Amino acid sequence: MMLHALSKLLLGVGICISVTVNATPWDNLSEAELETTLMQKFKQGNYSPKGADSCLGCHKKSESVMAIFNSRHGDTNASRSPMAGLQCEACHGPMGKHNRGGKEPMIAFGDDARLSAPAQNSVCLGCHNEPDVMAWHGSTHNLEQIACVDCHRIHTPQDPALNPLKVNDTCIQCHTQKGADLNKRSSHPLKWDQMTCNDCHNPHGSMSEGALVQPNVNTTCFQCHAEKRGPFLWEHAPVTENCGNCHNPHGSVNESLVTQRAPQLCQQCHADDGHGARVIAQSGIDSFGGGKSCLNCHNQIHGSNHPAGKSLAR
Repeated sequence: MMLHALSKLLLGVGICISVTVNATPWDNLSEAELETTLMQKFKQGNYSPKGADSCLGCHKKSESVMAIFNSRHGDTNASRSPMAGLQCEACHGPMGKHNRGGKEPMIAFGDDARLSAPAQNSVCLGCHNEPDVMAWHGSTHNLEQIACVDCHRIHTPQDPALNPLKVNDTCIQCHTQKGADLNKRSSHPLKWDQMTCNDCHNPHGSMSEGALVQPNVNTTCFQCHAEKRGPFLWEHAPVTENCGNCHNPHGSVNESLVTQRAPQLCQQCHADDGHGARVIAQSGIDSFGGGKSCLNCHNQIHGSNHPAGKSLAR
């Protein structure tokens, strides 16, 4: 199935390309010529009758290659494992004359791969078509041409992107600003591996902004912060609209992940309502600037069910 998907992708490229690659050294092929060559190999379908044994005749000395047998993909007892079917060629394509001199090209993955990221990913998506990857084609990672193997490791006993203790390190390799935010004085416990990025985001894409696992920001936050959900008799408009109006979920230098300290945070909206807009000459000398500032009185800022809680003070 996954080879058929790649074949269709390469066929789409090959239709508009007319090149003769037989006389061209494989290392000098352009990406388009390489995809055309692989397309021709798929049409011929010259798979090795010996399967992985043909590959290991040359590659068995490579530790990175042999590590496949310690992984899920190398489990011959798993019916959906590549090793239970076409083996190495299930992912790397038909062998053809690859082992008969000249090193005829096959599908390669990773930093040294010359195939485009969409072409590489089509191999993975041939099998990995679960519901949580259905939005992949519209995801930012796909549109930025991130390859599956940029995050996942196949020839290894434990894929770090699937390990709750290592997945955060995988994400912050690219999302460096978010990684820096995790080290601020107020943050979610991601740096202690008590949460993972995947608790809030689906790296394979979703129908929500920011690849959130829930339909919106608030619903995502309510997975843990259920006490903030409400409904409340007296609601606070920015709270019901978006938690991100006041909080930076990845980390802040201010307490409780708020983007600014009170009263400046509150005065973004409450700029002309009397004492709430009072200019504080010396911070800490009165209830407007001391302690938690506005929250000294309006401490039910996420909502109140008290009959007299209109001002969110009780």
